[in-house]
Amino acid sequence: MDKESSVSIIIPVHNGSQYLTKCLSSLAQSSYGSYEVIVVDDGSTDPSSDIARNHGAIVFKLSDQSGPAAARNFGAKQAKGNIIFFIDSDVVVKEDTVARVVRDFGENPDVVALFGSYDESPEEQGFFSQFKNLQHHFVHQSSRAEASTFWAGCGAIRKEVFDHVGGFDELRYSRPCIEDIELGFRLKRMGYRILLDRELQVKHLKKWTFISLLRTDILDRAIPWSKLILESGKMVSDLNLQPSQKASTFLVGLLIATLFLSFVVPKLIYLVLFLILSIWVINHRLFMFFFRRKGPIFSLLAFAMYLLYYFYSGVTYASCWLAHKVRG
Repeated sequence: MDKESSVSIIIPVHNGSQYLTKCLSSLAQSSYGSYEVIVVDDGSTDPSSDIARNHGAIVFKLSDQSGPAAARNFGAKQAKGNIIFFIDSDVVVKEDTVARVVRDFGENPDVVALFGSYDESPEEQGFFSQFKNLQHHFVHQSSRAEASTFWAGCGAIRKEVFDHVGGFDELRYSRPCIEDIELGFRLKRMGYRILLDRELQVKHLKKWTFISLLRTDILDRAIPWSKLILESGKMVSDLNLQPSQKASTFLVGLLIATLFLSFVVPKLIYLVLFLILSIWVINHRLFMFFFRRKGPIFSLLAFAMYLLYYFYSGVTYASCWLAHKVRG
């Protein structure tokens, strides 16, 4: 493998056989030739390892499930490439995805890490799958190219830097969580440059349900992300923490309080309507995106989901803030 332009693609997988074939098949169509595929089987009980071997991947199987942070770190230790490219086992890359990663690093020698987004055509057609993936796509497409975080679903980093900073925090994040966000925060604090390439897009295969969406958003995102913000003492303005989202979270809290008070003071219902309109105006680009992609009913349902999203995000952060203060 040409060390100057080599890529090690690291794929952690735990019982991901239903998606892994499509993931690896898409990589086999890559237009870029100098890469290796390393699949780290994180304690699977399904045929994930066999599928990976049949597709020519280098396979390492961990005896116990340790989480994607540990699996990615393990794979990175085995990597021969000078670029480590992390992708999830439930995504499909494009023919030029690997080549684009190499080109981005070549054109930006001071960039140490970069990432992309899901595309706007997720495979699953159910409402929650479409909503979650289109939400992700819009947020990444609307964020700054000069990023303050990292995403390991489709993200690459120079191996020497990854080794230098110690990789993902596998001790703190032993389950799918915000291990990639924390790594991005750490890189940024150390003065490294991270790039968000909006054209680096992959297709997501995962099926979302209302319950899995809530569980992931609250337990694996909102709570650990709030703790990270409070411990670091710094609230960044990137991705899901853009000013519009912070303002919307505050307005939803005010909306709920006003709605309850309107039962005592009926005229407050006008303020309720004003707050709903304000939240829509602040987020109108997002809801118009939903409208253009999926139509008016989907957009209306997405608005309701966002009211819920801002509510539980705000409650989670407030609860974590209070616990943080109590602990001193």
